Amino acid sequence: MQRDFRNQRGFTLIEIMVVVVILGVLAAIVIPKFLDRPDQAKVTKTKIDMKSLEEALGMFKLDNGFFPSTEQGLKALVTKPETGRTPSKYAADGYLKKVPSDPWSSNYVYLSPGLHSKDFDLISYGADGEPGGEGFDADINSWELE
Repeated sequence: MQRDFRNQRGFTLIEIMVVVVILGVLAAIVIPKFLDRPDQAKVTKTKIDMKSLEEALGMFKLDNGFFPSTEQGLKALVTKPETGRTPSKYAADGYLKKVPSDPWSSNYVYLSPGLHSKDFDLISYGADGEPGGEGFDADINSWELE
């Protein structure tokens, strides 16, 4: 009842260690490239959100002939403003379900009329939540979108 182990194939300890070392080297090269992906994804989401807000603001203007004022803010896209210039043809369901926050949980800054655009400006202050900055802390501005 003794088995013959000489004909069985398997990996030696050295072969397994070589594979582990190769995987470790590959991980050391690849992982750093993926570490900044979440921040890049947040910047991309911010740009997409701004495009959606621009479209909703465009629909608001198409219906009412003007953009919401800075005081009315982006909330005017969710509920009909009751202060300032009141829209006469406001959409029954509004223009958005809710006003999104930027991916860093800050509110978008809305200025109407804009300082850089004659209609309005949208700004996200980036990861640091402060005006200015560099890298992922830099502001994302609607007038600079492609």
